[in-house]
Amino acid sequence: MKLCKTSDLKGGEILARPIMTSEFKVLLSDGVVIRPEYIPQIIKLGILEVYIKEEHIDAQTASLLKSDVENIFHDKVKTIMEKHTYYNNKELSELSKTADNIIESVLEEEEVVDRIYDIKERSSDVYEHSVSICSFATLLALKLKLSKESVHDIAVGCLLHDLGLRYLEIHSEDELEIEYATVRPCPYPLKDIESVEYHKHPIYGYTALQNEKWISDLSKKIILCHHENIAGMGYPLRRKNLPYEVKLVSVCDTFDEMICGIGHKRQKVYKAVEYLKTFRGMLFDAEIVDTFLEFTAVYPAGSNVLLSDGSEGTVIRQNKEFPDRPVIKIIKPGSDIVCSKGASVDLTKINHIFVEKVLE
Repeated sequence: MKLCKTSDLKGGEILARPIMTSEFKVLLSDGVVIRPEYIPQIIKLGILEVYIKEEHIDAQTASLLKSDVENIFHDKVKTIMEKHTYYNNKELSELSKTADNIIESVLEEEEVVDRIYDIKERSSDVYEHSVSICSFATLLALKLKLSKESVHDIAVGCLLHDLGLRYLEIHSEDELEIEYATVRPCPYPLKDIESVEYHKHPIYGYTALQNEKWISDLSKKIILCHHENIAGMGYPLRRKNLPYEVKLVSVCDTFDEMICGIGHKRQKVYKAVEYLKTFRGMLFDAEIVDTFLEFTAVYPAGSNVLLSDGSEGTVIRQNKEFPDRPVIKIIKPGSDIVCSKGASVDLTKINHIFVEKVLE
């Protein structure tokens, strides 16, 4: 245990003593993982120091981009998109340069292709979503060793893929809330006129840009077909034969939409992972899904989980080769002797124990 200034907190630290108000009301209990978003609030309350444990949660950023860099790209994309009108695409051409900047930022990360990333659920901000899948798809394209030209076209297509949402005649998020099915192969069950309208957005985006020379045909196909799948059960055209790059973006877009709740109810990361695994080879290209899951932590650091022996714990570290078998800090012991309170259990070394479920 050590005393740490709140100004020095980075996120991922484990509280050794509870944080309380001046009236002795507990704000955060001991054993809680300090998330980055908690820190400004703690400082705002005038709390200058906290006691933390020596052990630290190995929590990497939720996206491939550092938060300050991601915010810059978010604001850039938002500014450009909000200037856009259906008949004026001049400003949108600036996003080609923004796409290259995002690619450069991804490449600046050390060992970017070999790391596992903890993904967080986010807000349903469409601009944040576009930047996020651009970074995901860029990394995925690099891992799959696609050409430099393809990586660029994928990045541009990702930033513009939801352009058509600007033309929808739907004005509230509630009207767009469509729950992901757990057994049906299509994650977007139609819901009256709102869903029919929502399904038109790829066509709106494509037709707005189809005659533009600065954007490649591949980027245009990504805009038009990012909701299609290899079974021909997607929309708007129900196409089966898709370019490889389109299939790649489809995986990234489906995953990110699920965790940020665009067009449907927000899901936990492990639910989105389960969905991709379930329909691997059916709706989504198997090689692309497998490669995507190589860098996606099924149980992000800080997640509270129930293990198969009945014990409960917090994910503190990922295992690179086995994203679904992390290292768990035991909080509540179960029936197995290795899962004693306070123990760090590496699930790659204990084959008979596995994560039963995430505790909400």
